[in-house]
Amino acid sequence: MTRIAPGELHKFNADPIDTVDYHFDLDYVGDGIRDHRLDVLVPHDAVEAAEPLPVYIYFHGGGWTSGDKAPLTKYAASQATEGMVVINANYRMATRFKIGHMLHDANAVLTWVKRHIVEYGGDPTRIVIGGDSAGGHIAALLTAAANDADLAAHFNLDLQIEPGHLRGLVQHCSIADFSVMFERHFVLSLNFLRMLLPERERGTSLRDAARFLSPIEWLDKGFPPVFITTSERDYFYRANLNFIEALRRRSVLVDTVIYGRHRTNTRHTWQQDARHPESQEVYRRLGSFVRKVAALPAQAKQALAQAVPGEPALA
Repeated sequence: MTRIAPGELHKFNADPIDTVDYHFDLDYVGDGIRDHRLDVLVPHDAVEAAEPLPVYIYFHGGGWTSGDKAPLTKYAASQATEGMVVINANYRMATRFKIGHMLHDANAVLTWVKRHIVEYGGDPTRIVIGGDSAGGHIAALLTAAANDADLAAHFNLDLQIEPGHLRGLVQHCSIADFSVMFERHFVLSLNFLRMLLPERERGTSLRDAARFLSPIEWLDKGFPPVFITTSERDYFYRANLNFIEALRRRSVLVDTVIYGRHRTNTRHTWQQDARHPESQEVYRRLGSFVRKVAALPAQAKQALAQAVPGEPALA
């Protein structure tokens, strides 16, 4: 959730990757505002490839109130070199907008991908969606809504994509369990919940209303494989461990990269900075995850389940 200073754009995007084609600032809604722009990053010759490539859609973090896709260009290009078409998207943010607006924007990105990604060599039936911090939360909540009609109806989402076409979810230092926000001394105050939620109905408690923000509460009607990266230096470390445990209880495939406190390069959303060896390890593992889950028919994903009981070990 750290704000990105203008000068840091150069740091995050130093030494551009030249084996990728860049298509910047495409308007995925058609209203001309920057919050509705996305970038498409494509490996060279992807359009001429024998088969279309899997698609990785990414939403930036920033505490739901700030951030932009631009600092994630190097990250997105690194994933494109792993053999996928990458979408790096903006969305409307608080405090002017609520979580429902953010989900509608994320859904609009999915719809744009369904209609246009073939033009860039991508396969609209093999999509992995992800993000860091707040962006990861939006990706997880949209994935839950794609698999649960009640949650989709709550946010009035008209999903144009089949749930089976969402092959995987990526979480970098995300928060999929909002119950941790009610713990004493948590890094975020409950005002973040109030900021994201529309006005509550009379008699509805904040904890009850927060259930609709918490992806961990919506896992019972199907969920794709998940790749989670976090560390003991991450604000949302405990929320990530809770999410991993809940997914494994339901026999959902979970792959993880989790670093201990001694790894000083692993503060919240470290994955944005390609200079760290810990980031490069995440990129390598993420590429393997996407190839694994997106290369298989949706109905075969359950056969991949490799759940390991107990908490994952720290690296």
